[in-house]
Amino acid sequence: MQTEQIVRTFVEYFEERGHRRVTGSTLLPPPGDPVLFTTSGMHPLTPYLEGRPHPLGRRLVDVQRCLRTTDLEEVGDPTHLTVFEMLGTWSLGGYEGRQSLAWGYELFTEGLGIDPTMLHATAYAGDDRVGPDTSSVDLWEGLGVPVELTVEDNWWSNGPTGPCGPDSEMFLWTGDTPPESTPTRDDRWVEVWNHVMMRHRRLDDGSLVPLPQRNVDTGLGLERLAALLQGRSSVHESDVFAPWRRSVPALWPSLDERSLRLVCDHLRSAVVVLGDGVRPAHTGRGYVLRRLVRRVLTVLWRDDPSRSLGDLPDELVRHTLDRFRQGTDPDLVSRTLLEEERRFRRLLERGRQVLARPRFRGPLDEEDLHYLHDTHGLPRDLVTHLRQE
Repeated sequence: MQTEQIVRTFVEYFEERGHRRVTGSTLLPPPGDPVLFTTSGMHPLTPYLEGRPHPLGRRLVDVQRCLRTTDLEEVGDPTHLTVFEMLGTWSLGGYEGRQSLAWGYELFTEGLGIDPTMLHATAYAGDDRVGPDTSSVDLWEGLGVPVELTVEDNWWSNGPTGPCGPDSEMFLWTGDTPPESTPTRDDRWVEVWNHVMMRHRRLDDGSLVPLPQRNVDTGLGLERLAALLQGRSSVHESDVFAPWRRSVPALWPSLDERSLRLVCDHLRSAVVVLGDGVRPAHTGRGYVLRRLVRRVLTVLWRDDPSRSLGDLPDELVRHTLDRFRQGTDPDLVSRTLLEEERRFRRLLERGRQVLARPRFRGPLDEEDLHYLHDTHGLPRDLVTHLRQE
């Protein structure tokens, strides 16, 4: 099942059950939001989860593009991406978690054809403030799906304060043997769909108070699900990355698998960030973009310093912009990437000259690192990289 078919199946299933589709927003949160990028499907809907009436009603479904910098060091493994799409559903006081889980099971087993014996669930075991999620446990046991109880792994929050609540997660078995063990004990169980019963608000003092309405917020990573349904061992081998996997190895040979994944992911993510109007900068969103591009160049130049982003095929840029429904000029994106490459080359040359000075030949302390950053524009990670050359 190709990615676009998965999206249609998901959205139409919930539209048939009274959900209205929300137009997914860009990666950029609303003005005044302290978060640099949208990190989850629920992020743009926070005011409505806290009680504001939504103009489309109490049942919503959408496809939201997201960016997470917390996982940058994990990119290259089978499941993590920087920019990805999140399928999501919401009940803004319209129905309870048990109904959401029942629909999730039906969509998986009937709509997407997943063998129910390959499913495992987890649910909240309870603590001294909130009791166990017996409703979810009863639902899973009634469906014949094994369920594991945890505390920390099944409590969802979006930060130290704000909406939160117990969740129940759905896992798929990816091993070559019949399913065994449980999700917390065997990483061949891969989490694919989280159903959060968002009923509480955590205050500054850590206490919990009820939200004005009992919500359900679900999130399902599209690329991860696509890889599993397509029988692929990683998200980087799903149809979403097929054009990249065809072009990049021929363009830049000798990349090992993890490096190939990083290059494809970071360049694809940079194109999407540029497509949403961000430009390279020293701080904020622009610095995240700059960091993505420089991580790519660092990998590419490790084997061959002559490699250039100017060789990136136009069709990869166009494919990515079209995939994320962005109207940005592909030529502008390509020119911006190339200009950032030139800027990074100049910075590397200056950095090598500065670090060759006698003062910086020995171990560097915090004062040295601050000086290199403030006076010469050399960030800590770049200094570390140059010292390892």
